[in-house]
Amino acid sequence: MSKSTMQPVAIGLITIGAGLAFWGYRQAGGLESRLNNVISGSPGDNVMMLYIAGAACAAAGIFLFLKK
Repeated sequence: MSKSTMQPVAIGLITIGAGLAFWGYRQAGGLESRLNNVISGSPGDNVMMLYIAGAACAAAGIFLFLKK
């Protein structure tokens, strides 16, 4: 595929990654996550999955965007 056809896909992945990370950030401030953090000392699994998925999508999008 040419670079011009991959750019919209890359930008979409970066946007989705940022959205997932922001969604995880918003859930980290919720009551359930706060209680889980107090009890176990770490954020909830759902929050961590959103952070990881967001980072993976953003990294893939950046890779595709910078790929020659």
